[in-house]
Amino acid sequence: MKNLAPLALGSEFDKIRRIWRALGDRAAGGGDDCAMVEVGSERLAVSTDMALEGVHFQMGWLQPHEIGWRAGAAALSDLAAVAAEPLGLLVSLGISEEWPDDLAAELMDGIGDVAETVGAKVWGGDLVRSEKLIVDVAAFGRAPHPIKRDGAMVGDALWVTGRLGGPLAALTAWQDGNEPDRLARDRFAHPTPRVGEADWLRAHGARAMIDLSDGLVADAAHLAAASGVRCVIEAGQVPVHAAADPDMALAGGEEYELLVAMPHDFGADNTAEFSAKFDLPLGRVGDVAAGSGVELLRDGSPVELPVGYRHF
Repeated sequence: MKNLAPLALGSEFDKIRRIWRALGDRAAGGGDDCAMVEVGSERLAVSTDMALEGVHFQMGWLQPHEIGWRAGAAALSDLAAVAAEPLGLLVSLGISEEWPDDLAAELMDGIGDVAETVGAKVWGGDLVRSEKLIVDVAAFGRAPHPIKRDGAMVGDALWVTGRLGGPLAALTAWQDGNEPDRLARDRFAHPTPRVGEADWLRAHGARAMIDLSDGLVADAAHLAAASGVRCVIEAGQVPVHAAADPDMALAGGEEYELLVAMPHDFGADNTAEFSAKFDLPLGRVGDVAAGSGVELLRDGSPVELPVGYRHF
């Protein structure tokens, strides 16, 4: 489809494909973590991310500052996914008439705080009345040398930052009526946009990258589709958060860690340097092979793929 990078299968992405067909030549780009916009001699990375009460969070789970931080981090994570330098955020809020002004200010304070961690500013936005809380964040960054989803090559290795499954562990506890483990709750409420980590990976040869918003297996499928390759993941090598189990690490969404395809000679010395610099593990989880889709192995044998988060 013209101007749309290949996406994995699924009803959500079928809707996107139909929308893109309807737009035709009126659309440019699409299907990646950010749109790339040429402005004079500069290339900007632009993305938008929406958080909706009842879909992405429940009001009883988080404080307004945490809701803001989380929404800002999700948008900034899209910039990290293409190794862009964050510049600014525009925020559209939909809030109830019953919300006190200080709660809205607290939410925006959370967005401002996470933006500050990566050197970005809040530039402005919009405010409307809504029965449910809506936080829509548009992120803008400078991307002279973007890393997109379509550069993975057969023979590359797949690596992931951090340890996975914490956000799903927190979500599962809340849905069961329990208070989550403290570390799991923090991973859900205070994700870290991996901006510095992405720039380091770019400088060390990253070929393709995506942030983990839908889950490791689900997002690997997008990288595979965009690059025209097959992603082979060994379940036993996936780093697991202390509060999660291995299945959560494979299927859990909203991690905002990075899955990256690196050249085959990227190895132990590089990972030691990365971990020392960022105080964060970088684990090899698989390889890029000829073919399509995602193959999940456990002790070398194929197993059924888990289902990641689905909007539709």
